Amino acid sequence: MDMSLILELSVNGVFVGLMYALVAAGLVLIYKTSGIANLAQGALAMMGAYVIWAISAQMGAPMWLAIPLGLVVMFGAGILTERLALRRMIGQPVIMVIMLTIGMEIMLRGVLPGIFGAAVKKLDVGIPNDPLFLGDILINRATMVGGLISLGLVALAIVFFNSRLGILMRAVSDDQTASWSVGIRVERAIAIAWGLSAVMATTAGVLWGATQGVDWSLSLLLIKALAIAILGGLDSIPGVLIAGVLVGLAESLATGFLDPIVGGGTRDVVASTIILVTLLLRPHGLFGREHIERV
Repeated sequence: MDMSLILELSVNGVFVGLMYALVAAGLVLIYKTSGIANLAQGALAMMGAYVIWAISAQMGAPMWLAIPLGLVVMFGAGILTERLALRRMIGQPVIMVIMLTIGMEIMLRGVLPGIFGAAVKKLDVGIPNDPLFLGDILINRATMVGGLISLGLVALAIVFFNSRLGILMRAVSDDQTASWSVGIRVERAIAIAWGLSAVMATTAGVLWGATQGVDWSLSLLLIKALAIAILGGLDSIPGVLIAGVLVGLAESLATGFLDPIVGGGTRDVVASTIILVTLLLRPHGLFGREHIERV
């Protein structure tokens, strides 16, 4: 067995998995605060990439300005989403709120390519595309930079949840009624979570858009994010990091060794298999809290 090939697939898989983890971290952020699984996270990544491309290519802003402007716009979009859509669902069954996020995902996936055009948009953020050689190992430089940026941002999310605001948001997730009773502004905490989640999704959308271009397919990052969030635990940010590495590794090794045998397509099967197996064997994931109700 070619150890250089295994090492190359593993290293690149880890970086790709870390980029997936950034999308999943936004999903977990909202779940930890509101107890809702946001199934529009993939569409938010796509929307953020489209917004930054539009600011840069259509309005002529340099990329160093387009990216922070786009992040501010998407933070506002996240806040507005909570204010205009989610807040109206207070008191409704959780399944109705989840269905609302699915509706947002489908709507954005159809509307945004209609507005900006269905062709793939080039997004140059200054990351060189030439490969990096470490001995016999070839590393994709764009995914390496993207993976390291994602690692830093997910680590910041872990630090954030140990700050004062993060602890308030965790309290909101544990018991919204009790949080209200002690004076915590629950709606504000959830709105901030949506804003920060949109920023994370946008960053992931830009990193992926820089490697594969910007089009509707960025919304499919939702599947990878769901696999990572479910495997790591929907309420565990550190779990997202470890699960991201595992999913990236599994996907890369499957692509390298199984695709030549079965003719391709295993990349998309890995994430769905992980979702299915995790839900059957360990529904709360590797690091999620197991909620037990005694009746």
